[in-house]
Amino acid sequence: MSEKSEAPGTPSVSPARAGSAPGPQPESLRFFGTTWVDHDGGYGLRRAGVTVGSLAAAVASCFVLRFAYQGLEIAEVGGFVGTLVVLMFAVCSAIAFRQTWEGFGRRSADPSQDDRLRGLKSIGFIGSLLAYFLRSFREAPGEKLLRTEYETALAQYAKRRSSRTGNPASRTRGEGKRPRRG
Repeated sequence: MSEKSEAPGTPSVSPARAGSAPGPQPESLRFFGTTWVDHDGGYGLRRAGVTVGSLAAAVASCFVLRFAYQGLEIAEVGGFVGTLVVLMFAVCSAIAFRQTWEGFGRRSADPSQDDRLRGLKSIGFIGSLLAYFLRSFREAPGEKLLRTEYETALAQYAKRRSSRTGNPASRTRGEGKRPRRG
């Protein structure tokens, strides 16, 4: 966001950018930019593309893992190692799916936790791709979270703006000032 004093993930309240009104600006969403706000600018096509693309990437990844497993069979490493590899990818994919799915609905309270799980999520990348695929049927992945934050920021901005209307110097004596005692 444009202001450094804001908490990460909150829409910025900044002076007018080139051609836009002052106030909170929506956060950009991967593959969607800010089209999620009004569902314009090819939003439907983008969602369809994300849905198809994430499923295609998950299927292609499964084929790659299948080839890797066949490589283990050719190397004759044994059934135990093959079972461990399959189990590792299954567990990591399940954890990555859960973490990705939960990330669409809330911001992490501990960003260092996400950093620690980055390696595990990269091993279980198929789970992340499947979470992305399933979420894109309903909305742009992460849209609900950003919309909630953006609408909250808009309401707060409107409240601040309405409480500051008018020039306090131009008020007459009876409008909010106490009479002076002399």
